[in-house]
Amino acid sequence: MSQDFSGQVAFITGGSDGIGRATAELLARRGATVIVCARGEEKLEATRAAIEAAGGKVEAHQLDVTDSDAFATLISDVAKRHGRLDMMVNNAMSVHYAPISKLKLGHWRKDFAVNADAVFVGTKAAMEVMTAAGKGSIVNISSTTAIRAAPFMSSYSASKAALIQFTAVAAMEAARSGVRINAIVPGQVQTAANEDFSAKAPEVASKTTEAIPMGRGGQPHELAESILFMLSDAASYITGVALPVDGGKSAQLYLPS
Repeated sequence: MSQDFSGQVAFITGGSDGIGRATAELLARRGATVIVCARGEEKLEATRAAIEAAGGKVEAHQLDVTDSDAFATLISDVAKRHGRLDMMVNNAMSVHYAPISKLKLGHWRKDFAVNADAVFVGTKAAMEVMTAAGKGSIVNISSTTAIRAAPFMSSYSASKAALIQFTAVAAMEAARSGVRINAIVPGQVQTAANEDFSAKAPEVASKTTEAIPMGRGGQPHELAESILFMLSDAASYITGVALPVDGGKSAQLYLPS
């Protein structure tokens, strides 16, 4: 998919690392002005510098998306300054890994604050701008753990499942306004965090990868391509969809050997 996004404006949360950074870099290469926000200043600055060094147009904002007022205000300000907001990618995430017996309510609430509440805030603010313009595309990033159960991931899984259903409802509300809203459902992606886990637990990582039908984890740029497809005019008749990008994992029927 090689659509030219020149003149368009895209806002990406969690845009300083992994899938978010890959998406920001790809959109910038295709001509879009990219606004990235994230909590970590160092990674955010590295992303901004890399995009500018490649000739892209980028703004970087240090922001915690759980600060709902600041988040919504930034989206509104970006749209006013640029005169438009064409694309929104809600990618920021929070994950706590623990059995339910040891998971604290604060951990549960934190995952929902980032993975569901912030997606609501970001989608609502973007919808307001896009509905007024009569066009726009929003992509929310979920997880295969939202559609398949994995032990010790209750808060992450439940919040990402809420994201999928919210996306579908928002898509129905926005459909007659020229605004499309979809979700991408990644499986295992070889981000820095996953590579770090693989180094610490190579046996577990190897078995997890082997259990994927394609026999490997996805690369951030592969997820970015899927996100750009959903954002692009090539997906002009697609809305309310949760698209698995997981090497076949969510379609797999487990058969014990």
